[in-house]
Amino acid sequence: MSAGELGGRVSLVTGASRGIGRAVSIELARRGSSLILAARGAAALEETAVACRALGATVHLAIIDIADPASVKSGVEQALAAAGRVDHLVNNAGVTGDGLVLRMKRADWDRVLDTNLGGAFEMIRAVLPAMVRARYGRIVNMSSVVALMGNPGQASYCAAKAGLVGLTKSLAREVASRSITVNAVAPGFIDTEMTRVLAADTRDRLTAQIPLARLGTAEDVAAGVAFLLGPGASYITGEVLNISGGLYM
Repeated sequence: MSAGELGGRVSLVTGASRGIGRAVSIELARRGSSLILAARGAAALEETAVACRALGATVHLAIIDIADPASVKSGVEQALAAAGRVDHLVNNAGVTGDGLVLRMKRADWDRVLDTNLGGAFEMIRAVLPAMVRARYGRIVNMSSVVALMGNPGQASYCAAKAGLVGLTKSLAREVASRSITVNAVAPGFIDTEMTRVLAADTRDRLTAQIPLARLGTAEDVAAGVAFLLGPGASYITGEVLNISGGLYM
C-alpha cells in the first residue's frame, strides 16, 4: 500500500480499544500513520493493534489510565521512547456518569470531569513539549454534540465535553505560533456499544430527531478526525467539527 497522506507520522489515540477510538485508529492506519494505541487494558488494545498492523501500520501499545496523572506521565514517556515522537494526539478516552443534578453525588461528578476533561489536559501536557520542540503537531479532542446543545441527565458529561471545547480554543491560540493545530470533534448519536443497549423505541426517538434519519457510525467520526489530522486541515485550528447528521446546526 502507498504511504498515504499521514505516512511518516505517529498518532497517539486514547481509548483505542473499542468504539470510536478503535475506528479512528484503523482509519489512521489506513492513511499511513504509525500508531500508539492507549487504553487501560492490553488485551482489548491488541485486537485493535492486529487490525492496524494488517493495514501495514507500525503499532505500539501504551497502558494508560487517563484519570491518573502518574499513569499518563509514565505511559507517554514509554510511548515516546518506543515510537521516537508523537505528531498527533487524539483525546478520545472518556466515561459517562448519567444522572439528574438533584441526585448526583459529588464523587460521580468529579469522576466524569477528572477523566474526560482532566485526562485530556494531562495527555496534552505530556505530549506538548515534544510537539513544541518539533514545531509541528495536531491535537484533536473528542467533545460531543451534547456539549453544544445540552442533554437532561448528563450534566457532568456535558460540562466535561463543553470544557474540552474551551480547552481546545484556548490551547489553539497558545500553540499556533509553533505550527500546532488544536481542534475538537463533536459526534452526535453514534451507533456504539453505548447506544446499542438502548430500547428500540428509544433509538427510534433519537433517530427521528436527526435530519439524515440514521445514527452515525464510528467510521463517520473517524473520517472527521483523520481530516483534521491531515494536510488538508493545516489552516484549521480552534474549531469544533460537528458530526451529528444535522441534529445540531
